[in-house]
Amino acid sequence: MKALAIYAGPKAFAHIQANGLKPEHVGVIPAAAGGPKGLILGPLDRFLFGQWLPQSTQPIDLVGASIGAWRMSTACLDQPVSAFERLEYDYIHQHYESLPGQKRPSAKQVSDGFGQSLQDFYGGRIHEVLNHPRYRLHVMTSHGQHILKREHPLMTPLGYAAAFISNLAHRKLLGSWLERMVFSSRGALPFDASDFPTQQIGLTERNFMAALQASCSIPFVLQAVHDIPDAPQGAYWDGGITDYHLHLNYNGLAQSPLVLYPHFQKAVVPGWLDKALAWRHKSTSFLDNTIVLAPRPEWVKTLPNAKLPDRTDFVTYGSDLDGRVKVWNAAVSASKQMADELSAWLAKPTVADVFPL
Repeated sequence: MKALAIYAGPKAFAHIQANGLKPEHVGVIPAAAGGPKGLILGPLDRFLFGQWLPQSTQPIDLVGASIGAWRMSTACLDQPVSAFERLEYDYIHQHYESLPGQKRPSAKQVSDGFGQSLQDFYGGRIHEVLNHPRYRLHVMTSHGQHILKREHPLMTPLGYAAAFISNLAHRKLLGSWLERMVFSSRGALPFDASDFPTQQIGLTERNFMAALQASCSIPFVLQAVHDIPDAPQGAYWDGGITDYHLHLNYNGLAQSPLVLYPHFQKAVVPGWLDKALAWRHKSTSFLDNTIVLAPRPEWVKTLPNAKLPDRTDFVTYGSDLDGRVKVWNAAVSASKQMADELSAWLAKPTVADVFPL
């Protein structure tokens, strides 16, 4: 059974038909939020950043939210293959014991532990990320507005309820409660940001750790990160809230780049609050020049528990760390098939193997 499906928007399909796909054709690589689901992209990441992309020299914009921001920051390290292996190990083995009398770890406990993990991972190496000779990193965060300006035990749930209702009416109304805040190592945004309230801030040694932790701070699971250095004051949360799968207008620039998107599914869902809104899961003209690499649904059913790793596994396995680690390792090991299939296709790319996005 094949593991990898390749999907392409109409412009990307025409490009493959005329030119194939070579590393020098790629201008942008997005990386979605989605927690443990992103683990199955590890072998693809190691192949793309360790073997394929080094065959070219052009600048590439890396855009990431939540675990995607962690992945793309890792791609900017000097030895990306070994760094991706460590990311995979660290993520799979993360574990937070509930304190006595608690059913689950507190948001503060998880935030403190995750913050230490980032310090251990990137400490002394931030300059590698920010000064990569080719890769321009863009870390997505969600910046609270109005009653979401500061995290509060009562106001924050009310604010997110209002955000949900506003988003249900129209996605752009979500911007009344949360704006898209992008921390960039350098360069302009690789997408037209007029679809949603957006600010771009410089990503520096001073704010890297805070911005990356904010991008991964799921509301109510982790604490918001407040007052990031060199950025507007207030609370910052997971970049996936505003941009879950980075359904961004890559096609809206004068020079539209070819976008290569390793993803864990075909659908590129705009925001986290759109997960249940199936009518917002369809492709749009924003993705016309995008190629999505994703696992085939029938192959996913062959994985342990017939699904991708996800956050429900933390509850399912509870204190059984060894059980969860075994299942997640098995899924990641199986996903090497996707990288092998991509390598074979890139050696002789053909549109006969490409599905419409």
